[in-house]
Amino acid sequence: MSDFIPYGKQWIDDEDKQAVLQVLESDFLTQGPEIMAFESEFAQTVGAKYAVAVSNGTAALHVAMLALGIGPGDEVITTPNTFLASANCILYVGATPRFVDINLDDYTIDAAQIEAAITPNTKAIIPVHFAGVSCDMQRIKQIADTHNLAIIEDGCHALGTNYQGAAIGACTFSNMTVFSFHPVKTIAAGEGGMITTNDSATYETLCQLRCHGMTKDPQVMSQNPGPWYYEMVSLGYNYRMTDIQAALGRSQLKKLAQFKARRQDIVAKYNREFVTLEQMILPSSADLADTCHHLYVVRIDFMALGITRAEVMDALRSMGIGTQVHYIPLYEQPYYQAHCNKNGDFPNMSRYYAQALSLPLYPKMSDADILAVITAVRAVLK
Repeated sequence: MSDFIPYGKQWIDDEDKQAVLQVLESDFLTQGPEIMAFESEFAQTVGAKYAVAVSNGTAALHVAMLALGIGPGDEVITTPNTFLASANCILYVGATPRFVDINLDDYTIDAAQIEAAITPNTKAIIPVHFAGVSCDMQRIKQIADTHNLAIIEDGCHALGTNYQGAAIGACTFSNMTVFSFHPVKTIAAGEGGMITTNDSATYETLCQLRCHGMTKDPQVMSQNPGPWYYEMVSLGYNYRMTDIQAALGRSQLKKLAQFKARRQDIVAKYNREFVTLEQMILPSSADLADTCHHLYVVRIDFMALGITRAEVMDALRSMGIGTQVHYIPLYEQPYYQAHCNKNGDFPNMSRYYAQALSLPLYPKMSDADILAVITAVRAVLK
């Protein structure tokens, strides 16, 4: 058993280390061959035509917004149950986020409430797949098509998940899908992100935006006096991924199926052991075989138990078990309260947030680690 079991953690093996070492001994630490290789392999893995590697998941969201031309005066619909970046990217381009409540089945955006939030200024929807579970993308796509809206899937929790027979990232129901390779995500690259799309024009725009808005394409440039020449054709950013990150990402991508299987195994063990705890609501078990679980989020009625969530977390920590809360409602963040209209009430999100607790889930957990979590949770909730 590990001395301390966090809620999430990367798994780096000797193969990963060797992949990074080969880059360190090569001629390219950045802007080298590993980037294109990672993009190609990632696109093939998720079934998309194109993939664009960037420095992190937040950068992926930002350039996706820019590629759609969203800006001041525009509105973008998303969920309050997500990390800051999913909505911050809307603010980065001067647009306004509009939140829609979650459903209490899987804690993703409630597709049935999206249409009521659409205004003449709405330009896009950012559905966020949560804990590995896909949003109702078919319904969301129908709404978007009816109102001529773009869709950017936030797939940072959902690499390895399949929805209606296609991988998240195939962009079957969206313009683009973004991913993160932060250490607690399904595959780790230290930092790093990816955007997938099936549209060639969007792909070219994303490639420019991640590299200062530059191009060396003679068909795009106004002139071509020599091999040194380049032109800045848009206002871009330095959002490039390094070859070091790409090499680690490529090595990790080879183990995606292994990671998914282990996550599913851990979730199945938790479900069997926790189903008898009356005070605990387990995560949605729908389509278990298709879901690559990123988080194991339970709901606990702390008030009924007469114990606070902080006390539960502290007690578990004293037993070597780390937990977390995913997420604090975005509309409760001080910046959003000061600068953004809350645009409604969110009873489901409020209820969920009062009860949510994420338990440890990552492939490197041993069977002894899993048993330790189960034993500790049972003991504390008594």
